Amino acid sequence: MRLPQRPLFVIGSLCLAIAPVAGQRPAGFEPAWAEVRTTFHDLLGREGVVGGSLVFLTADSVLSREFHGDADVAEHRKVDANTIYHWASITKTLTGIAIMQLRDRGLLSLDDPIVRYVPELMAVHNPFGKMEAITIRQLMSHSSGFRNPTWPWGGDKPWQPFEPHEWSQLVAMMPYTEILFPPGSKFSYSNPGIIFLGRVIEKLTGDDFEVYIDKNILKPLGMYKSYFDVTPYHLLSDRSNNYTVVDGKAVANGLDFDTGITVSNGGLNAPLPDMERYLQFLLGNGPGAKGPIVVLKRSSLEEMWRPVLPVGEEGSIGLIFFTLKRDGRRFFGHTGSQRGFRSFFYIHPESRTGVIAVFNSAPPDEGPGHPDFGVIFDGLLKQLTATVFPLFAP
Repeated sequence: MRLPQRPLFVIGSLCLAIAPVAGQRPAGFEPAWAEVRTTFHDLLGREGVVGGSLVFLTADSVLSREFHGDADVAEHRKVDANTIYHWASITKTLTGIAIMQLRDRGLLSLDDPIVRYVPELMAVHNPFGKMEAITIRQLMSHSSGFRNPTWPWGGDKPWQPFEPHEWSQLVAMMPYTEILFPPGSKFSYSNPGIIFLGRVIEKLTGDDFEVYIDKNILKPLGMYKSYFDVTPYHLLSDRSNNYTVVDGKAVANGLDFDTGITVSNGGLNAPLPDMERYLQFLLGNGPGAKGPIVVLKRSSLEEMWRPVLPVGEEGSIGLIFFTLKRDGRRFFGHTGSQRGFRSFFYIHPESRTGVIAVFNSAPPDEGPGHPDFGVIFDGLLKQLTATVFPLFAP
């Protein structure tokens, strides 16, 4: 069933999409959510997660928020509704929406060759054909043949970057880059591919990526506390630290880090209320979805969710967005993983519902450690898709 629409509160000309927690809940929601709450705290406690948050919402109400642990252990700050997390690869969905905005304005075609806008890519070796055959659409569906990591070399020297900072560093790598499989033939996650899309946005608009996204997505959606990379001084008291956890011991990595030239790939920081606004926009409600400013028309969003290639046994990739099949339903969303932050969101457009989960602790990149995010993600999603989402079936 579809929940009845709730009235929107209006302040000046701004309609606030976020209703107070505990909007209209269907029968059975409280006991189902109580089980999810127990699983959430049990999993995070068992796996050594320092802090995390979980939200379930509809297009017009936030039904429940759950908080676990600390945003910063040394400062004795607990996680709360204002905690600002790093969302890592969830940033890619904003990059994809920006590309679709430019497509809808007639500034590009998804089937344009990427080298039309990023001619430096002509230096890449393509054993399967011409570089002109690789399209924007293939980059958006992670089927272009580019490698996964942006920075392909290991090492532990202090001068080696967390991520490349300058476009010139990527250009310098291009003559030593090779297309790994026939473009369009299969899914293979590629961070550089998304960075090239960020470059397209900059070339066509004249704005830095961060400026374009702020002006054309974040501000129209009312995401006023969202930003890229280094935290503004006035938001530092809400910024979550992030932790590497090994053998049950959490080591703080520091509040901020610079994603450099890879910002279009994973630079977003935001508190939960801003991310709730984002999901409600995806579900067709709130600022940016209706009214005088429409961030992206509904048909273009639905085009992004349309499956392009299979991903494993339960899912597929569309244009940036992933599809997850569970219990006869299709959910659309993305995950994020960078430094100590881990996150996911999924929406179910038919019932106009969605979930957000985010955590500030992770194991090291290599070697033994906790937490096990395969266990955490699968445990939460299994319970949510089996017991909570069905309560809202259309």
